[in-house]
Amino acid sequence: MKKVLITGVAGFIGSNLAERLVGTRNRIIGIDNLAYGVREQVPAGLEFHKLDIRSKKIYPLFKGVDTVFHLAAKNCIPDCQEDPVETADINITGTINVFEAARRAAAGKVIYAESSAIYEGSSVFPTPESEAKPISAYACSKLASSYFAALYSRTYGIRTVGLRYFNVYGPRQDYRRSIPPVICAFIVALLEGRRPVIYGTGRKRRDFIYVDDVNDFHLKVMDGPRADGHVYNVGYGKNYSVNEIYAAIKKLLNVKTAPRHAADLPCEARVTLADITRAKKFGWRPKVGLEEGLRRSIDYIKNNVIQKE
Repeated sequence: MKKVLITGVAGFIGSNLAERLVGTRNRIIGIDNLAYGVREQVPAGLEFHKLDIRSKKIYPLFKGVDTVFHLAAKNCIPDCQEDPVETADINITGTINVFEAARRAAAGKVIYAESSAIYEGSSVFPTPESEAKPISAYACSKLASSYFAALYSRTYGIRTVGLRYFNVYGPRQDYRRSIPPVICAFIVALLEGRRPVIYGTGRKRRDFIYVDDVNDFHLKVMDGPRADGHVYNVGYGKNYSVNEIYAAIKKLLNVKTAPRHAADLPCEARVTLADITRAKKFGWRPKVGLEEGLRRSIDYIKNNVIQKE
C-alpha cells in the first residue's frame, strides 16, 4: 500500500484524480481550504483535511507519504491579474510550503502543477518545454514554482516532476468561476437557454486535453522514476479556435443559439499548442478526442449540474 497526498483535492483535476485513486490499494489523503474547491466533489473513501497549503498545519500529514500531487492554486488568469500579491502568496509561498513539508517528512516524490500559461509570450508552435515566456501574474507564479522545485531537488534531494497542463476539460470543471473555462461555460449556458459569452473575436486557439488523459499521465509519472527531475507538457498536440469549440458544442446540443461577444481578456496567449514529444517518449499519449470529450462533458453537466440548480 502506498500513501498518496493530493492538495487541491476538491478542485477540478484534484477531485478527478482522487476518484481514480480511491478504491486502489493506496491510502489517499486530501487537502483543500475550499476557497475554490467544492466539498461535494471530494470522493468518499479518502482522508480529507480542510487546510490551507500556506499553513504549517499541513506538515504532519506528509509523514510517510510516497507521492504528493500538488494541484492547489489560484488559477483564474483575470482574477490573478487583479491581485498579484494574493496570487504569489498562494501559488509561490504555498508551493514552497508544500515542498518544505515534503522535505521535512522525507516524502517520496512531489508531482506539482505548472501551466501552459508559462508559454504566453512564445511564438514557437508546437511549444516545447524550453520555451518559457510568461506574461501574466499567474504564469509568473507558475514559473516560479518550477524554479523552487529545482532548488528543492538540487539542495535537499526532493524528487519532483512538473506538469504543464494545457486546457484541461471534463467533469467537475469549475463553471462557478468569475470567468469560467470556455467548454463548461458554453455547455452550461446553452443547456440553460442562455447566450454564452465569447471574449474577443473567438479566434484564439487552444490545445484542449480531456481530464482522463491527464490522470493517465499522473499515474504513469507516479509509478515511473524516469520522470523525476523533468517537466512535461500535458496537452493533446492539436488546437482549436474558441469559435470552433462553440460550433462543435452547438452541433452536439442541436441548438442554433448565437453567442454574445465581450471585450477580450488581457494577458492571454493568442495560441497554445503543446509539443508532447517528451511525454510520448515517456510512454503516454492522449486517447480521448475532442468530440468524445465534449460528449462526456455534456452528459456530466446534464446529469450533475443542470438538474441540481
